[in-house]
Amino acid sequence: MRAAVRTKRPRRPPPAAATAQLASSSRPKLEKAQVPLTLPLKSFKLRLANGPPLAPTPKAFKSYAETCATLLRLCRATATSHAAPASSSSSSDRLPLALSLHAHTVRSGVAADRSVASHLLTTYAAFARAAERDRAFGDCVAADAACSFTYDFMVSEHVKAGDIASARRLFDGMPERSVVSYTTMVDALMKRGRVAEAVELYEQCPSGSVAFFTATISGFVRNELHHNALAVFRKMVSCRVRPNGITFVCMIKACVGAGEFGLAMSIVGLAIKSNFFESSIEVQNSLITLHLRMGDADAARKVFDEMDVKDVVSWTALLDVYSESGDLDGARRVLDAMPERNEVSWGTLIARHEQRGNAAEAVKLYSQMLADGCRPNISCFSSVLSACASLEDLRGGARIHARSLKMGSSTNVFVSSSLIDMYCKCNKCRDAQTIFDTLPQKNIVCWNSLVSGYSYNGKMVEAMYLFKKMPARNLASWNTIISGYAQNRQFVDALKSFNAMLASGQVPGEITFSSVLLACANLCSLVTGKMAHAKTIKLGIEESIFIGTALSDMYAKSGDLQSSKRMFYQMPERNDVTWTAMIQGLAENGFAEESIILFEDMMATGMKPNEHTFLALLFACSHGGLVEQAMHYFEKMQAWGISPKEKHYTCMVDVLARAGRLAEAEALLMKTPSKSEANSWAALLSACNTYRNEEIAERAAKRLHELEKDNTAGYVLLSNMYASCGRWKDAARIRVLMKGTTLKKDGGCSWVQVRGQYHAFFSWEAKHPLSMEINEILDLLMWESSLDFVSSVDYQCGQP
Repeated sequence: MRAAVRTKRPRRPPPAAATAQLASSSRPKLEKAQVPLTLPLKSFKLRLANGPPLAPTPKAFKSYAETCATLLRLCRATATSHAAPASSSSSSDRLPLALSLHAHTVRSGVAADRSVASHLLTTYAAFARAAERDRAFGDCVAADAACSFTYDFMVSEHVKAGDIASARRLFDGMPERSVVSYTTMVDALMKRGRVAEAVELYEQCPSGSVAFFTATISGFVRNELHHNALAVFRKMVSCRVRPNGITFVCMIKACVGAGEFGLAMSIVGLAIKSNFFESSIEVQNSLITLHLRMGDADAARKVFDEMDVKDVVSWTALLDVYSESGDLDGARRVLDAMPERNEVSWGTLIARHEQRGNAAEAVKLYSQMLADGCRPNISCFSSVLSACASLEDLRGGARIHARSLKMGSSTNVFVSSSLIDMYCKCNKCRDAQTIFDTLPQKNIVCWNSLVSGYSYNGKMVEAMYLFKKMPARNLASWNTIISGYAQNRQFVDALKSFNAMLASGQVPGEITFSSVLLACANLCSLVTGKMAHAKTIKLGIEESIFIGTALSDMYAKSGDLQSSKRMFYQMPERNDVTWTAMIQGLAENGFAEESIILFEDMMATGMKPNEHTFLALLFACSHGGLVEQAMHYFEKMQAWGISPKEKHYTCMVDVLARAGRLAEAEALLMKTPSKSEANSWAALLSACNTYRNEEIAERAAKRLHELEKDNTAGYVLLSNMYASCGRWKDAARIRVLMKGTTLKKDGGCSWVQVRGQYHAFFSWEAKHPLSMEINEILDLLMWESSLDFVSSVDYQCGQP
């Protein structure tokens, strides 16, 4: 009875019911961010004011934990949202609420729930609170040590932070590794070039998903191991894992890199069959690139025209279509028509102009890109710096260097290599050395750039010193030092470096043999040239157009014209350089008329001559005394759009001077459109010496002295001319004048090859280490020859 009359106290409704209803009703809307985020949070704050539920049932406890997890997810969504509604507070205001929620879950015992612990982990990660995130990870492990999601998430977090070592330690300590963790680690290791470790994990993974196989394929493509990517794709197909759009994009790139164009078209067919071609713009963009690499620009343009949706990558691929075909004007029209341009679009066009020798246009495009508001990337910096190096534009290169420093790109090895090359081309080797010394990491490209820069400036001692200090050398390193010696006319050292290269086990390439054969040609070393020819046959590169041209030139300069002709006519393909080398070879060996005939044959094939071709032709006319033909071809240069340069005028002056037409030669020099080179006046002065024309000789000597005050050729030629005319006082005066200016005539030099070694001899100098022994043998020979002469005279006089 007492129970019946007791006043009925209103009970507080269980919080689980209301909050669970709130969470269940608002969860879909919260995920889509369609409801103001403050409403469920205010409701939960009211529930917190009443405290946690009293003696909740397991079902109520689970419902309450789900509510806390929902609100933590709400805080995390606010932190990661890039466009929060105007009515909601900023994401920074949500951190204190998340901390309060965490404290409440600990006080109420809900933090032990696996779902709540996982949401605490992801929430702190979203707010970039590493210390709280790591403590939440410990709580997750305590709640469920075998939870793979927790480990997968933490491995991914360490990878995002760039801490691969911590990610690997956590991965190795996992109680059970999932395919998600394998995918994360393989992708991270591949992106950092640690291919061997990535392959080891790839082989350890017991099963694979589409993401796992795609990450491995993408990693191999990124590291240019295209055939390995093809092998992974075959395994993926054999495991009956269906590829996605990203897989098809990576595989098309792998096929292009491996040269497997037939397989690439098969993969495109598979993409069409899987309905990824129409729905994936990335696959369509890859098909454009594929057709471009196959040389089918029309098919690439057709794919672009048939695309319903085009992004900036599509337009950039079309721009590359025009650039690859050589239509840079069309590529510029595409760039102007693009609705959106990025640094890749600009960089592609800048790189193409630089590669085709349009350095000034490349620099101009770079300025326009900056005006368009685009930030240069690594590739763009490298291309425009190479253009400044070609132009020897130190001021422009320094400005680009300053911008790369401001953007933090100057320490990149590719940008640094271009900077080193630019400063060396501008004769600033000390600045290039400073950049090289301050690099935190130096790869072989940086070493090669600096060695090449010193070689370009004729500083072969410094270049060889750096070459010896290189931690590793590749084919480009050896090519740099060998070509450096050849370009600086140190041909003996070039051949010595080539022998050292062979001794090191490095296999030479086409560029190597081009420099070696150039050295053999200038040394007239036919034996060494034949040995180099034999090596090209052994390596299977004899039919290369570069090797064939170099061999033909070497044989012609060594006097073996028959072998030179045989190499020329056996070549499967010839370019303008090949024809020019053969024309020059015939001219140097005295076959001027045959050289002209070969030039006419070149014209008949439709090959366009260049300025060097006409120079070789004029040289042939000069040495053959063909004045009228030389005048004809000199005038014909204009018809081909080639403006005569200083060397062409020098050749024409030599043609006229050799024929005794000194007045015409002088008149031609006086009306040259540009400043004549000293060699032209030296040729005229030499001819005046031959024909004893004192009046023109004095004017030529005066002009030669104005052009090159340190040139001794004018003094020597004028002195010899006076001596030949009997004007000994004038000859002596010129000699005295030459001595008064402290000028000295360069001594003559000759060399001879004995048992594979070259011995150089200079006039009036005993630089050879065996000079004394050689002079003794020479005196002995002269004494024996004098005895023979006396004996022959006595015999002719009838004396015994």
